[in-house]
Amino acid sequence: MSSATVRIWLWLVLSAVAFAQSFEVRPPSAKQGDLLQLTGPKSAVAASFLGRRVPLYPGITPAQTSGLMPVPVLTTPGTYRLRWLDAKGEAVEERNLQVTSAHFAVQNVVLSKSLTELRSTDDERTQVASFFKADSPERFWTLPIEPPLRSCLTSPFGVRRAHNGKLTGDFHGGLDQRGATGTPIHSVAAGKVTLTGEFALHGGTVGIDHGQGLKSMYLHMSKTAAKLGDTVAKGDVIGFVGSTGRSNGSHLHWALYAHGEPVNPLQWVSLQPCATAKPIKRNRTSPSR
Repeated sequence: MSSATVRIWLWLVLSAVAFAQSFEVRPPSAKQGDLLQLTGPKSAVAASFLGRRVPLYPGITPAQTSGLMPVPVLTTPGTYRLRWLDAKGEAVEERNLQVTSAHFAVQNVVLSKSLTELRSTDDERTQVASFFKADSPERFWTLPIEPPLRSCLTSPFGVRRAHNGKLTGDFHGGLDQRGATGTPIHSVAAGKVTLTGEFALHGGTVGIDHGQGLKSMYLHMSKTAAKLGDTVAKGDVIGFVGSTGRSNGSHLHWALYAHGEPVNPLQWVSLQPCATAKPIKRNRTSPSR
């Protein structure tokens, strides 16, 4: 073996070792509502941030782990400590991560009195809570994800919602897309259907577990096509656009969640606002309940 070959071999070995031991967070800084993708060595089995601990799963190589960490919408802008943890819960790496304001706006929605007074039932709350409780350790999703409709955006993520001119104290936890009743709705990624129902508040609903903490939910359907326990591929039809539940017109509300926390899908998909979308009042304050 020549000396040049030995040097190349050593470089490859050292590079592989360094890669396996590397810690990475994408993006390196975040806005309120963002989703962080974490990578670490095999010794890192969990991560903690903003008081939340999430598991890390086998990564691209056997020597790596990876996982998802949500940045809640209501996080106060500032610098916070991100930690990778070993099996004993001790930090094997720590970094400061900056969270900046997303400058979420205020959007008013006109609703009838009956829709304003609509509330979720105990059964609905129980089923939705069960949907978020368990995460599949198997990863079904791959990037890029695809929007469920090829249509424009009527309401973005994170806007502070007002009903008939009065602030509700809530923020919009997903995206609203325009769609005619009966338009097919597609799964944004592969996964398993772990929630379906005709609910009072959400209307026709499908929830999909994409694995390793990532889930999606689709509301207000006129009809659901996916059944509980179904395995779906990215792009499969899971239901049809409608205006059921608390809805003032035919559209799709869909949301992404990381370990039960709503995160901004516009970090991963590109959608244009509808030309006739309801006016949004811009402000420079963070959302508050």
